[in-house]
Formats: sequence, C-alpha cells, structure tokens
Amino acid sequence: MPLDPVSRRSFLAGLGAGAGYSLLIDARDFKPLHAAEAATPAEIRAAFETIAPPDASQRFKGEPNMTLVDLQCDLLVAGGGPAGVCAALAAARHGSKVVLIQDRSRLGGNSSSEVKMHIVGANNHTGRPGWREGGIIEELRLEDAANNPHRSWELWDLLLYDKCVSEPNITLLLDTTVYAADVGDKKIQRVMARCDKTEHLYRITSKLYADCTGDSRLALEAGATIRWGHEDRKEFGEPLAWEKATRDVLGSSILFTSRDYGKPIGYTPPKWARKIEKKHLRFRGVGGWEYGYWWIEWGGHLDTIRDNERVRFELLSIVTGVWDYIKNSGEVKGAENWGMDWVGMVPGKRESRRIEGEHILTQQDVMGLNGDFDDAVCIGGWPLDEHPPSGFDNPEIPPFTSIKLPEVYNIPLRSFISKDISNLMMAGRNASCSHVAFTSTRVMATCAVMGQALGTAAAQCVKNGTTPKQLANDSGQVKTLIQTLLRDDQSIKHRKNEDPRDLARKAKATASGSYKDSTPESVLDGFTRDGNGEMKHRWMCELPKDGEAWLQLDWDQPQTVSHIQLTWDTGFHRELTLTSADNHNKNMIRAPQPETVKDYELIGNTTDGKSVSLAKVTNNHQRLRRHDFEAVALKSLRVRITATNGNEQARLYELRAYTERPV
Repeated sequence: MPLDPVSRRSFLAGLGAGAGYSLLIDARDFKPLHAAEAATPAEIRAAFETIAPPDASQRFKGEPNMTLVDLQCDLLVAGGGPAGVCAALAAARHGSKVVLIQDRSRLGGNSSSEVKMHIVGANNHTGRPGWREGGIIEELRLEDAANNPHRSWELWDLLLYDKCVSEPNITLLLDTTVYAADVGDKKIQRVMARCDKTEHLYRITSKLYADCTGDSRLALEAGATIRWGHEDRKEFGEPLAWEKATRDVLGSSILFTSRDYGKPIGYTPPKWARKIEKKHLRFRGVGGWEYGYWWIEWGGHLDTIRDNERVRFELLSIVTGVWDYIKNSGEVKGAENWGMDWVGMVPGKRESRRIEGEHILTQQDVMGLNGDFDDAVCIGGWPLDEHPPSGFDNPEIPPFTSIKLPEVYNIPLRSFISKDISNLMMAGRNASCSHVAFTSTRVMATCAVMGQALGTAAAQCVKNGTTPKQLANDSGQVKTLIQTLLRDDQSIKHRKNEDPRDLARKAKATASGSYKDSTPESVLDGFTRDGNGEMKHRWMCELPKDGEAWLQLDWDQPQTVSHIQLTWDTGFHRELTLTSADNHNKNMIRAPQPETVKDYELIGNTTDGKSVSLAKVTNNHQRLRRHDFEAVALKSLRVRITATNGNEQARLYELRAYTERPV
C-alpha cells in the first residue's frame, strides 16, 4: 500500500526495529586500490557478499520476506545511464566509495540495448569538428569502437558493466529502485532502495547523493523543488519559450532494427497496429529502414512517467503500423527481403521532471548571451531541438524544430546542485535548466560530461568535508575542481591546464621534427583540442616508415618524476558513437582511430647520464594514458613513437609530468 509522507518518514525511522541487530556493511568493504588498478576477479566475487550477505536474518515489520542490508558510502548515485555511470566512475576514481543504483538489468539508459539510441553531443554530427567530448565518455567510445567493430549493442551494455564492476570503489546494484528518502534539516539522512529480484531492501547512508535517474525520483522522495514542462516566456525572458506555461514535454520514442535476409520476408501486423497512410508521413521519410525511426514519437501531452504503459502501447502500435506500411502498402520499393529483427519494448524517454538548482540554465546561457561561468565544468552544444508534444499524432507539423547554436557553451557546477537539499546533486536529463535550454542539454554525451563533473566535484567535497554549495561558492575550490577535470580530459571551453604541480610546464620541448603549423611547444600550451583544420594545440610529426619520431622535455634543473600523463589525438574532427543506422555509421571508424599513436616508449635521462625506460606500450587505442613508476630524478624525458593506428603522423596534444600521481 502506498505510504503517505508522514508514514514513510516513520517507516524509515523505524526500519530495523524488528531485527535483532543492524547489519552494517561498508560498501565494497576491502582496501581501495589505486585508481589505475582494476579489481581482481576474486575481489569482485567477494564484493557480492556486500550486497547479498550470507546472514539474511535481518527483517522488519511489513516486509517479512525481504532481507534488510545497510550500506555506507561517500556518494550514492541513483540512475545508471551515461550521466550516472560517468558520475560513479569519476567519483570512484578520485577515491570516493560509491553505490550505483540502476532500476534495470543493464546500464546505459537510452544508449543501452533496451532502447538503442546512439549517443550524440556538442559536436552535433560533426557540425562542429573538434568538439567531440573528452573524458570518460571518450574513453568508453574508444573502447567500444576498438572492441565492438560489428556494432553489437549488448557488448556496449557489457562494457559499461565491466567498467563499473571492475572499479573497486563502486558497489553496483542492478534491478534496484530508490523508493524513499529520510530528510532532516534540509539534508538527506539515508535512502531506501529495493531489489525484488533478490528480495533485498537496502538502507543506504551516504555523505552525498546524486540523482541521475532522468525522472528525478530521488529528488522527488527528498522533497526537492521539481520543474515539469514549459515555462512561460516571461519567467526567463526566453524568446523561444511558449507564451503560457504548460506541462507538455517532449515525447518518447521506440526504435526498431531490420536487416536484409536475401529472400522475401512477409509481415503481418498485430490487429492493434495503426493503419499508416502516405499522408501520415508528410514530414517523416522512410528512405532507409535498417534503423528506424526517432520520429516515431508520442506522449509528450501526457505524464511520461505515470502513463508509461499507455505510451509504450501507442508507440508499438505506430512502429508496427509504419513497418506494415513499408512492407505491405506498395508505396515503398526495395523492402521485400527485409525483416524486422528487433523492436524496443522500453520507450526512450526524452523528458520528464527537472530539479531546480542553484542556477537554472536558460536559452540566453546556451546561446552565449550571458557571458561565461566562473564555475564552468563541462560543455554542451546540441541545437535547441524542440519536438511537438503530440509527436506522430500531428502529421501536419514537422517532427522537430532545430536551431543550431553559434558555439559550444559551458555549463556551471551550480546547475548540478539542488537549491533545497544541501547534500543532493544531479546530472543528466534532470539537471537544472529551463525547458528551452533542456532541448539542447538533454542529449546523452552532454549528460555524460555532466555526470563526470558531478562525480569529480562530489569526490572533492568528500575529501574536504564541504557541501556542494560551499564548493561552488569558493573560488579557490572551483579552480581546483576545474584543473582536476581538465587533467581527466574533461572538455571545458576556454579553460586550460594551469596545474602548478605539472612539472612539464617548467620544461622546454623539442622534437625530431614538426608537421606544418604544429610545434613541440604545443604540448605545453594547456589546450587539448583543435578546431576545424587547426594544428596549433598539438605536436605532429611525420613518422618515417620503419622508423620513429620523438618529442623530448628538458629541464634546467633535475625533477623528481613518478607519474606521466599523455593525451593523444583520437580524431575529434569525426563523430564516434554506436549506431544501427548504416548511413550514420559510414563516416565513422569502428576500430582504433588512425590518428592515435599505437606503440610508444617513455625514456628518462637521469642525473647520472643514464637512459631509463619508464614505460613501454603497444596496441594503444586510448586518448588519455597515465603511467606510474618508481620516483626518479630526471634531466629530460623523451616520448619515443614507433607506430600509429594508421596515420602517417605521430600526434600528441599534451604531456604532463608529476612528482606524485595527482588524486
């Protein structure tokens, strides 16, 4: 029976009252490994005793068949889409113990095999060459391209699972839903989550909480201020806002895939399929059908949470009706041998609740009319992309209106901090923005970099014992956060490496050669991307056949070094995502990116004149690479490159050196 707020509060306060003791488990209760190390198989298996402890005796009144488990952590992340995964990984890699809760069996949200929506972002289908997002989402994209050339969505799911379960500071709870929060003094005290598949109730106490659910479920339970739908034009003075406020939102979509079987394949639609005629497709072309169609959209005029079953049914009725039209109307040629081989059963939700934060991002912000933010922590850049709430039901209206933004824009940390609840943060579709701004920020690569910003900020708060709002109001702490994010390859417009601990900034760079406008000094200028056709922020050098190219740092005084970080070129000028659309995939490279250096060695020249091999790598396909070794006093450091993944030039954006690995 649903609980009212008072009884729920009493329920939370009384949990465990019927138990003989409290089973308190520190999430992932083994010694945290260095961020560069993955958990061993034995450690991963041992961690399952955390979430399903052998002693299942703890019960409480009202749920006699559920085992109660208490967990403690530094950050609880609710939601396992790109925002939640990147938030959890970022916080964990910076030393925080994280509990990541996902209400389905797969991570990835709309990018998972349940929905199969490809990840897009600031580069806007290469409309802005050079502005593909860096950081964790780039790491994931590169890993997927190198190891999943055949574009299996289930392998993308598995990659995300591997990243999270192999991270020793993450406790992953799949098929688990947050359903209650105990709040006192405008602070979340603890959260309840349940997994009916395993018959566990989790009572989780954390220092900080992150709502990455998309639907703002955790914020709703915590009593945070929620926004839904369109604001009226006067509230923020947004020219693109509707004249009057409504609860209408962008609709949801269900996708399908099909393939050519080499022989005629018939199709009989279900009796409840819609009858689609040519007039319904006036603004919706069916020129290809291996992957269709984002414009099968419906339900924005309803409650996209409460009415999910109705939305699912209507979307399936449209999908089956559209496929019936393609196969049986006689209007579409060439589909005879094609058969549908997958149809989504989970509506790909675009919009529902948003959480009001310390700053509400607006149309003027994303258009660059309000200047930059001192607390900028990530970028967006997708167009202002409005869809009619009625979607497919209104065939006389184009399915979208897209206004391209002049440039990418920065998003402030304050848009990820709840204005009401002192230890609640948010990232993804439910970040703090107006509806107009949301039409740009909602895409998954933008959600992912929001998540990385949130996770990194949360870890910094945990280390310093501060709240997110205190961090955002401290200019020194904000600068530290920005430098940490840049070191982790997060993309932030107009920000560069100014890390005082980076010993490379004291060095002079030379190289075996340079290509056109690129110079060895470029690896020290603090920027790690170039715009379209530029070469000013990276060193490039022709790689002799069966030879090598090198770049070297020389210091006036010997420097003690134990950590080297390199940022390679991974072809930011092109798009890189997993998609079932052949025409969208044709301009991508589903393999290691050819610009990326494949084989290299780090060689140090010590104070006694010896050359020491510090690291040697083969078959690299990642952009950000870090190397730890025993501290050594160096007069110089050389990066020796012997192979790329196909390009004729060796290319390096940044080289950093540290006495100790930054944490």
